[in-house]
Amino acid sequence: MAELLRSLQDSQLVARFQRRCGLFPAPDEGPRENGADPTERAARVPGVEHLPAANGKGGEAPANGLRRAAAPEAYVQKYVVKNYFYYYLFQFSAALGQEVFYITFLPFTHWNIDPYLSRRLIIIWVYPFVLGLVMAVVFSTLVCLSRLYTGMHTVLDVLGGVLITALLIVLTYPAWTFIDCLDSASPLFPVCVIVVPFFLCYNYPVSDYYSPTRADTTTILAAGAGVTIGFWINHFFQLVSKPAESLPVIQNIPPLTTYMLVLGLTKFAVGIVLILLVRQLVQNLSLQVLYSWFKVVTRNKEARRRLEIEVPYKFVTYTSVGICATTFVPMLHRFLGLP
Repeated sequence: MAELLRSLQDSQLVARFQRRCGLFPAPDEGPRENGADPTERAARVPGVEHLPAANGKGGEAPANGLRRAAAPEAYVQKYVVKNYFYYYLFQFSAALGQEVFYITFLPFTHWNIDPYLSRRLIIIWVYPFVLGLVMAVVFSTLVCLSRLYTGMHTVLDVLGGVLITALLIVLTYPAWTFIDCLDSASPLFPVCVIVVPFFLCYNYPVSDYYSPTRADTTTILAAGAGVTIGFWINHFFQLVSKPAESLPVIQNIPPLTTYMLVLGLTKFAVGIVLILLVRQLVQNLSLQVLYSWFKVVTRNKEARRRLEIEVPYKFVTYTSVGICATTFVPMLHRFLGLP
């Protein structure tokens, strides 16, 4: 078993997967690179362009395909893309796990299709269940493969994440309906929604080198907490009507017409502008307060990576974004007369 785990953690597996998908390290020397097949080109692939040299020696290109975040003596590696189908597929797949996807897809669903569908997508419960499960499997598979393609994780990392997710789904599935109704259970619910995720983020496992995973995890949990609080505010103040008991979400999607398309894009543009303004304002204010509290020089960009600064400012920022997207943007839409 130990041997199997070691083999799955071998970075050469990642390199072989990259080669199978047509991604190869570019030659170091200019003449060799210029002499490559004209149908191929050296490309900087997001997520793999900052790779350490293998064993930290000279100018050798890292052949193992695995990136180590913030490792010393980082080697800037270019890659030759020989298969552009996989290249663009995994660039798109990587975006499914980034902020740009969550800050566009879920708000668009909430503002233009159905707010309750958006909520179920966030807590992994969509109607109908089979459709939601298929979507989750497809999206997760693409994101997992993109992490191998960009050299961000080993095969063991990906399989471990998949197994943990599957276990959590099996254990929590019987309680999903109950969880969906918790927002009306108690006025203390928002406190729990904030305290528990913040505690988990603040106690995120520490690694030898700085990694953006703690910041990414804080962003996701904070946005989820903000959205949940937003739904609680909507319910408490009766800002939105409850769905029908049968929840025929798919049948309620309006037909796509020119009017609906223009209306949807207008609502989306208005909402995104407000969200970006809130994010920038709250981020700047929270950073200023934390810098002042911990007596940190504002110009010190590295200070943002400190635990006591990174987690609070990201948590406050993206909790505010979640509340804004679910509560204040719909209020702005109604104020502007956008149905």
